Amino acid sequence: MKRFISLLLCITVIFSLPLVAHADIGPKPSINITFEGVKNGTEYHGTLLSERKSTGPSSAWDGISGHENYYDFDYEIWQAFQSYTDADGYYFLQEAWDCTGTNQLNWTYYPPSKFKILLWFPQSDTYYVSDIYERYAFDSYYTVDLSEFMTETSAAADNMLIAEQSYNFTWEIISLLARIAATILLEIAIAFIFGYREKKAIKIIAVVNIITQVVLNVALNIINYNMGSMAFVFFFVLLEVVVFALEAVIYGILLKKFTAKTADRFKTTAYAFTANAASFAIGLWLSHIIPGIF
Repeated sequence: MKRFISLLLCITVIFSLPLVAHADIGPKPSINITFEGVKNGTEYHGTLLSERKSTGPSSAWDGISGHENYYDFDYEIWQAFQSYTDADGYYFLQEAWDCTGTNQLNWTYYPPSKFKILLWFPQSDTYYVSDIYERYAFDSYYTVDLSEFMTETSAAADNMLIAEQSYNFTWEIISLLARIAATILLEIAIAFIFGYREKKAIKIIAVVNIITQVVLNVALNIINYNMGSMAFVFFFVLLEVVVFALEAVIYGILLKKFTAKTADRFKTTAYAFTANAASFAIGLWLSHIIPGIF
């Protein structure tokens, strides 16, 4: 049994390494900017300039023809941002958003830690840039008022954008509850497949997941806030293994006690592993559909 558990732990680590940034039903760091005071129909595009040349899969152009990355937007937009020279030497990482109508810029996957907000208005070929900001929370929210830039007699000095922190506590609570609910529903569905259908068994699974998911999410937010994204990735893998091990032990004790059917340690451990592995796979799919929550 000990060898089996050790094997499962190793498999969990191996599978979690390539998926950790994408897959689990867990939080992803993000920068979310809302622009206010924009005239209806005004076309504009935005990006975040980075202190470093790369972050996650995003990186600055190396100057080699054919290495340009503008798959998600037009070449004209890429060229406009690429040709911008920042006074502090911050880099364009070839990521851009069409903010027209939505008035939103949401970098939800490995955004830069230190950044500048850069907007480009194609009709007037005008740039607006912010001062240097730093991601202050796991999900950092900012609001930028553009009303003073929307008139011909703009009083905005040096086209400098000012961003105000606007952390959305309500949305973070909703996101947390959504992740917990999704995990519980998934693990209950798998429990039925494993034959755990008694009310007490389902209640045990729900309570255990509420506790582990709350602790996991809060711990990862604190770690990322204080230690950065590299520590977040390391502890994310470590804590996922810990969660699996704890659930395997708890289920081995409680499910065997309260289920009417035989529930040996092998079966409960297999269930804990399957449930956690499934959360990776389902999370990978959901992270692309609802990145703001998953």
